[in-house]
Amino acid sequence: MDRATEIGLMEELLGLKAAKSPFLDDAVARNPVTYYTSEDRFAAEKENIFLRLPRAVAHISELSEPGDFLRKDVSGKPILLTRDKAGEIRAFLNVCRHRGTRLVDDEKGCRHRFSCPYHAWTYASSGELIAAPHFDTGFPDTDKSQLNLTTVNSAVLFGFVWIWFSDLDFESYFEAMSEDLDWLEIDKLVIAAEDTHTHRANWKILVEGGIEAYHFKVAHRSTIGPYFEDNLSSYQTFGQHMRSVLPRASMAEMVDRPRDEWHIRDHANLLYTLFPTSQLLVQQDHIVWITSEPLSPGETQLRISTLAPASAEEDKSHWLRNHKITTMTLDEDFAIGESIQSVASSGANSDMIFGRFEGALDVFNRTVDSHIT
Repeated sequence: MDRATEIGLMEELLGLKAAKSPFLDDAVARNPVTYYTSEDRFAAEKENIFLRLPRAVAHISELSEPGDFLRKDVSGKPILLTRDKAGEIRAFLNVCRHRGTRLVDDEKGCRHRFSCPYHAWTYASSGELIAAPHFDTGFPDTDKSQLNLTTVNSAVLFGFVWIWFSDLDFESYFEAMSEDLDWLEIDKLVIAAEDTHTHRANWKILVEGGIEAYHFKVAHRSTIGPYFEDNLSSYQTFGQHMRSVLPRASMAEMVDRPRDEWHIRDHANLLYTLFPTSQLLVQQDHIVWITSEPLSPGETQLRISTLAPASAEEDKSHWLRNHKITTMTLDEDFAIGESIQSVASSGANSDMIFGRFEGALDVFNRTVDSHIT
């Protein structure tokens, strides 16, 4: 984000406050309730979105040294992430090429060789099959190089490791938002604290809960509500991605201050929705990475990671307190999401209704639709 954009966003929000107006789209919108409950719809999302588009599966600090590895499950695919001896981060299917046993059971660790627990076929962290007992006798005329681990498309960008299972043009996927994401310097951060929980709510409901400010003074009245403006936020799309700006009450104090004193992170939360399953909640001195693993129409696993400066190790208690505050607030949203899901099939509503100040929700759902229809 350049300086002119930063100031322009603050001017826009202060102007809306002065006019006593929320950020309004042209019309009320609707989204069918069945889009949150249908097994067929979820299967279409899995095939056309989760298994096709890039997913952030790790922060680079989790694979900081050669030999580091992580085991992941992404939309039913078993994934092994490694950093090989040359320092390159790689992604493979976590499956032995002999009889298909899961190769690695540990969630994380550091080693350069992975030996299958069934017959001890052994692979390097770069994926090559480097040893197999009695191979020449049992598998004559078999080219060992054709039995390396199966590679998964992967790339390192903006401090994250991304994987995808299609022929998608990754180079252009984040191009429209690259300036903002570079500005955040996520690659210089480390994971200071994290939690993983499964919530009984559709993945889209959990995204929707963060991209409007209409609920702040009600749902968060005892936590962050008093520190934010009432029903005031803005959003902008960048291709399939979105930036939302949620001003804190302190922004109003800047009206008469010189522009060179204006810094948006001091007076607003920024929420970057990186379609489909990552969100970055940008706060004053850290970033909260929210990544979802949709499990079914009504169940989503969420990983909440507080990304802090590399010096975070020096004051863990500070970041643990910040992380606890964040998760407590997000849990208020997630509880409401679970409430919505629990009665979605009651027949009370055929559609979700998005008001003109909830336009970001309509845009997000139209992005989902664009991959399904």
